[in-house]
Amino acid sequence: MTLRAIFLILVTLTFAVAPFVTPPFTGYDPGRFPVQIPEPAVQPAGYAFSIWSVIYVWLILHAAYGYWKRAHSMDWDEVRVPLMVSLLIGTVWLAIAGSFPLLATLAILFMLATAMVAFFQADEFYDRWMLSAPLAMYAGWLSAASAVSIGVMLAGYGVLSDSESAIVMMAIVLGVAGMVQWLRPYMPIYGATVVWALIGIMAANADSNLFVALIAAAAAAAMAALTFYTWHKRRVTV
Repeated sequence: MTLRAIFLILVTLTFAVAPFVTPPFTGYDPGRFPVQIPEPAVQPAGYAFSIWSVIYVWLILHAAYGYWKRAHSMDWDEVRVPLMVSLLIGTVWLAIAGSFPLLATLAILFMLATAMVAFFQADEFYDRWMLSAPLAMYAGWLSAASAVSIGVMLAGYGVLSDSESAIVMMAIVLGVAGMVQWLRPYMPIYGATVVWALIGIMAANADSNLFVALIAAAAAAAMAALTFYTWHKRRVTV
């Protein structure tokens, strides 16, 4: 267990350092697609990506605390392997995203899948702010980011129009994230993170695509309501 705890610290630090040693990523290069869309409707406004700074810091604290205080805890050890796999994929993601958007989309789906495994294995009550909460934010953002990545693919390859792709993917992420939040009601940070991403999509489209902006606003409101309802209902019944 101690060795895995040490490895997690190293992997997490590598993951956090990766953006500083790879070219800046501001979205997939439109020139890589048959249909070139400079600003995909499904992509959140730039400010929304600032959440990564919180995710990086919280995951580092998670790994450090897990080694310092919980190196031999089974509850903590259960999440280490799937989280390490997700972070290792994430470490190389920025290096491939600029040139290989399709491969990057597959990679982020694997990141999401392993992050979800870690999140669902984390206890919602034991050390919740150091164990489950950072995983909730990480998995929540990856839920939205995966939908954005697929949405850009669908529009870029002409499967759907730009607006249709955004609407379809927002509906999917709302359904998937709503189900996850329903199953993990005591950790509303997951749902709040998805709401943050949806608000980012609303902001990005407010001036250029009012219909998509309104759909994003409705999706954000629905996710916020569901998150509060599940958290409040379970809190009351406990």
